[in-house]
Amino acid sequence: MSCGKIVTVTGPIDPSQLGITLTHEHLVMTSDALGVDPPSDCQVDCHLPLKIENLGEIRQNPYYYKENFSLIEEYDTIIDELKKFKRNGGMSMVENSTIGLLRNVSALRDMSKKTGVQIIAGAGYYVGPTHTEKLKKQSVEEICSSIVSDITVGADGTDIKCGVIGEIGCCWPLYDSEKKVLQASAMAQVQTGAPIIIHPGRDKKAPFDIMRILQEAGGKAEKIVMSHLDRTIEDLDKLVEFAAIGCYCEYDLFGIETSHYQLCKHVDMPSDAQRIWRIKHLLDAGFEDKILIGQDIHTKHRLEKYGGHGYSHILNNVLPMMKIRGITEKQIDKMLVKNPAVWLTFE
Repeated sequence: MSCGKIVTVTGPIDPSQLGITLTHEHLVMTSDALGVDPPSDCQVDCHLPLKIENLGEIRQNPYYYKENFSLIEEYDTIIDELKKFKRNGGMSMVENSTIGLLRNVSALRDMSKKTGVQIIAGAGYYVGPTHTEKLKKQSVEEICSSIVSDITVGADGTDIKCGVIGEIGCCWPLYDSEKKVLQASAMAQVQTGAPIIIHPGRDKKAPFDIMRILQEAGGKAEKIVMSHLDRTIEDLDKLVEFAAIGCYCEYDLFGIETSHYQLCKHVDMPSDAQRIWRIKHLLDAGFEDKILIGQDIHTKHRLEKYGGHGYSHILNNVLPMMKIRGITEKQIDKMLVKNPAVWLTFE
């Protein structure tokens, strides 16, 4: 086991070596599961190429366009952007592409060696619609065993070990297989001491329900991250109620400034400024030790090559906004350095 260490794709490191860390990113994923079909009265070419003249349309409706979902095709571009992230002070990223998103740990290790960015890979499974028939038939114990193997032996037939369980994908309501994966993830955490990160369903009740299932299966709240709170819990009182459970609250959609959220149309996607004010509310409520941030880049149009904000957006653009809005250097250091190190360290 790796007790007291953080496990990267190139091997274990001491927590003091982690540095500035984005805890929810993607570098190599591919998934048709993210796409949505345009309504029948919408005249959209789903194969529209990513070009500057199409950028406005693609930003508004990014999930209609099939070409937008395959980051692995942008390998060299992402290498360049990781090098820029490193030049801007970034040190580490948690890469959340689990099984169902075409995880590729060998590519992640290669990226890490070429750029110097420390990458933590994820074990486990994405949302129910990506689950295989084999997975659906497996017991919780069998699923747990596969997750533990990715952490202790190596993932995808390699010797590259995963350093986090997740992102574990959940829909709303939960699929039966998703509930089994949650239970198996908690069991795997008990066995390995690994951290967990969750992709919750798009409903304000989902994070509460998921935490209940994880804790009933033995999961430790203080080693679990709930992702995507940007689009999941809008009410500030409810947000504080959730934070009191004791898990990490992650705001990881920084850079998405289009309020129309195709994947859940009754949700108004917050702007970066609104994300900052919600984080400030949690900070003022005493939760500075339980906040993490990221950008969750999972589509091509958010890369700089295509006119997007890129992996350095938080470092270059969001941190100055935070300081203007009263978030201190100490609090920023906790969100980007100290909190990730505590969460990612194996127990």
